[in-house]
Amino acid sequence: MPELPEVEVTRRGIDEPLRGAEVLAVRLGKALRWPLGVAPQALLGARVLPVQRRGKYLWLPLLGGCGGGLLLHLGMSGSLALHPAAPAPGPHDHFDLVTSHGTLRLTDPRRFGAVVWSPSTADPPAATLLAALGAEPFDATLTPQSFHAALQRHRTPIKAMLLSGRIVVGAGNIYACEALHQAGIHPATPCRRIGPLRAARLLQALRETLAQAIELGGSTLRDFRDAHGMNGEFQHHARVYGRAGEPCPRCGAAVRRVVQAQRATYFCAACQRP
Repeated sequence: MPELPEVEVTRRGIDEPLRGAEVLAVRLGKALRWPLGVAPQALLGARVLPVQRRGKYLWLPLLGGCGGGLLLHLGMSGSLALHPAAPAPGPHDHFDLVTSHGTLRLTDPRRFGAVVWSPSTADPPAATLLAALGAEPFDATLTPQSFHAALQRHRTPIKAMLLSGRIVVGAGNIYACEALHQAGIHPATPCRRIGPLRAARLLQALRETLAQAIELGGSTLRDFRDAHGMNGEFQHHARVYGRAGEPCPRCGAAVRRVVQAQRATYFCAACQRP
């Protein structure tokens, strides 16, 4: 599933090329998770403003036309590509935003992605979809103290809490495993058992892991490509994820794999303490 790094890489790839582009046409393919919510012709003539990101959602504000903007989610297997001259759509190409600067195309083999029009991010349906998201990991208002205080309100295992995005967004499975290893915290540790110093280490590890992933173009485990069709490279730099049985790069003990809440978790039992 594309996570925050992949979505941020996508945002950076389409933001400047689409700025000020005029919407010339909209093509809908097979139905996605939710309906568009507006007649496609209502978007014609609008200009695309700077693309924003909130968690794993992209927001394309529109000036003119029906106004508002488009909220996009890549689902489990989606990717966005910006084509100067788009080829004919294939069976997994479900949305085209044809603009004066090229065609933005959503490709999603599993069709869990979404493109939804909303009057603003403060109004439904966007506000409803964004309401449950935790803090952005790089937001200066997310401090070690506020992160620790939020953890103290939960008995949930820390790995599950990171995946939920209720406290901080962006730590998908691969990044949660990597950040917990860097911070030396066992993935099954209850949130309430993590003290102030370990919470600060974990927040720093999350930020460093996500920043590295963005720099490396995200992770491509199966379907993800950036807006220019390139694979992510972070998976080749993972220290524990996908490396069961290999030596831990910190202590040399064998990396272990367990299943938590139906998700594979990779960790070092020797140097990640409960």
